[in-house]
Amino acid sequence: MSFSTPTLNSSSSRPFISTSTLRRRLPFVGAFCMLTFGLTNFYTPLCSSALKTGFVQSLLRSKLGSRFSTKSSNFIQMEGNTSNTTVPSIVVYVTVPNKEAGKKLSESIVKEKLAACVNRVPGIESVYLWEGKIQTDSEELLIIKTRQSLLEALTDHVKANHEYDVPEVISLPITGGSLKYLEWLKESTRE
Repeated sequence: MSFSTPTLNSSSSRPFISTSTLRRRLPFVGAFCMLTFGLTNFYTPLCSSALKTGFVQSLLRSKLGSRFSTKSSNFIQMEGNTSNTTVPSIVVYVTVPNKEAGKKLSESIVKEKLAACVNRVPGIESVYLWEGKIQTDSEELLIIKTRQSLLEALTDHVKANHEYDVPEVISLPITGGSLKYLEWLKESTRE
C-alpha cells in the first residue's frame, strides 16, 4: 500500500492532504485509537476466549500497562456467570408514534414488572418500507432493560397495548455490565 506525501499549498505553509489520502488513512487512525483507548471495552466474544488464555492479556498489559484489566469487582461478564445474584438479561427496542404513547406504554411495562427500566428517547426519525412505499415518521424509541426470560411476556404486552399493527420489538443480549445494576434489574422484575 502506498501513501501520497502531503503537499504544501502554495498560498500557505500548512500541509494539504487530499481526501483520497485521508480516506485511506482513517482506518489506521481508528485502529490506533481502538488499541490505545479502549480495546478491552470493545472486544468481541471471538476475542474473549483469547483473553482468557493469558497470551493476549500479557501482551496487552505489556503494551497498555495499568490501563488494561480484565477483572473488576464492579463489572460482570454474563457468559459463564455462575452467580445467583444476576440473570440473563436483554435490552429491547420498541418504537412508538409519540410522547403520550411512549409514556403510557413504558409506565405499564414497569408497573407489570416486565422491565426494570425503560428509557424514552424522543425525536428519532424512522425510514422504512411499508406496503410497498418508503415511509418517514417521527417516533419515540423505548429502550427497555429486562430479563431474557420475560421477552415473550413483554412482546405480548407490547402487541396488546400498541397502536401499530406490527410494533417493533427487537431484543439484544446484555453480555456484561455493572454488577450492582444487573442485580437491581433482577430484583426489579418478576420471575
